[in-house]
Amino acid sequence: MATSLVTGGAGFIGAHLARALVQRGDTVVVLDDLSGGFADNVPEGAFFVHASITDERAVERVFAEHRFDYVYHLAAYAAEGLSHFIRAFNYTNNVVGSMHIINACVRHEVQCLVFTSSIAVYGAGQLPMREELVPQPEDPYGVAKYAVELDLRAAHEMFGLKSVVFRPHNVYGEFQNIGDRYRNVIGIFMNRLMHGEPMPIFGDGTQTRAFSYVGDIIPALAHAVHTPAAFGEVFNVGADRDYSVNELASVVADALGAERRVQHLDARREVQHAYSDHSKVRRVFGAQPETPLAEGIRRMAEWARVVGPRQSQAFENIEVTRNLPPAWQG
Repeated sequence: MATSLVTGGAGFIGAHLARALVQRGDTVVVLDDLSGGFADNVPEGAFFVHASITDERAVERVFAEHRFDYVYHLAAYAAEGLSHFIRAFNYTNNVVGSMHIINACVRHEVQCLVFTSSIAVYGAGQLPMREELVPQPEDPYGVAKYAVELDLRAAHEMFGLKSVVFRPHNVYGEFQNIGDRYRNVIGIFMNRLMHGEPMPIFGDGTQTRAFSYVGDIIPALAHAVHTPAAFGEVFNVGADRDYSVNELASVVADALGAERRVQHLDARREVQHAYSDHSKVRRVFGAQPETPLAEGIRRMAEWARVVGPRQSQAFENIEVTRNLPPAWQG
């Protein structure tokens, strides 16, 4: 029986992955500081450690106590647009914290580390986004993710650490923090509608994304440690079809049985269109599931009705306020 660590396992994707590993029979340890997740997301049967990956001593204690075979590193603060205004926080959590995890994997001879990166590493104008493209990240979040990818490559060359990198995109579904006002547009839309407020759209809503149901990306992540052909490789993972934000708003309103009310805000600096090619992940892992958008959002809406709306909290440590979108102020 394998022993696996899931960092960020009380968060959104991590909670789904931890469930899959428990069901597989792994002994699962979840490490999470609950800054964006919830303790009740941790599945029954998993051990929960309340600590941050930025706490090097806490990380070392967990590794020394459990002797992990595999590590799934999902802990991050994944607010791409906000990352321009929280550079120090972004790099501390997404780079320095990741270095603590990589160091511990090397010291304790972990067999394989699976890292969730992001299509934010590609930047703009590289469509469809393919793994062989040279990353050109345009925001600190993408820079941070690519830095970790490069460090994993260096750790393999120096120490032989095996790793697999996934670049998911626009993932949604149950356990998402719908109270986060800075990220996860579907969660924001649902939370606002349940509060009786309009859905906020930056710009005219014609920007497009391929929204990916969380259950569709979990199988590849879970099986990566048992797929030698994946070691040392990078994979895009997620949905193939893209939708405009305007189309998305209609689907979310329909799923909640609510009136389609939107509030158009000033456009912010962001990639206009983002979708990736998934032929590589299919070649290595086989056919991947793809839940239709309406069905995935229906499942998420059912869950959201049960947990109810959450109170959106403002980020308290904005480092730069210049050009901060008015909707994110206060």
